[in-house]
Amino acid sequence: MSSIELTSSQKTILRALVDLYTEREQAVKGEDIAEEVDRNPGTIRNQMQSLKALQLVEGVPGPKGGYKPTVNAYEALEIQKLDTTAEVPVRHEGEVVEDANVEEVGLTSVHHPELCRAEIHLRGSIREFHEGDSVTVGPTPLSKLVIEGTLDGKDDTANILILKIDSMEAPAEEPEH
Repeated sequence: MSSIELTSSQKTILRALVDLYTEREQAVKGEDIAEEVDRNPGTIRNQMQSLKALQLVEGVPGPKGGYKPTVNAYEALEIQKLDTTAEVPVRHEGEVVEDANVEEVGLTSVHHPELCRAEIHLRGSIREFHEGDSVTVGPTPLSKLVIEGTLDGKDDTANILILKIDSMEAPAEEPEH
């Protein structure tokens, strides 16, 4: 568990860096991070200085340079840096979202089916998701769970989509003989 307390702005910027770095597998330019989080590139440069001081970010010099997250960045964001993650696809308005993977699904208000919500913790950008959009998650690796819902809200800082669940299905297992 990390003891570094980050501001929501630092978390948002660091999360964008981690997502872009994971997607590209190379250093990320400050301008790309600025575009991803809709902030001024100067703001990003200033924030990167403090994130470097906290040893969460490394600067990479040169024309292919930019920033890359350190192992501490993943810990600070409580993200597991897995080399082999199970792929759990996400569909946005029926289209598979490339470079996105579901890290965690949390179900809330399960005892009130009409109020049932799913918190989808996503690795990848959630910038293009908007309230009212149709989102499908899954199938998950083991239970083959598929959740379909309507985006009810999102938390840009923690990369969470909140879905109003329309349907949730996991195929029944064949009984063992």
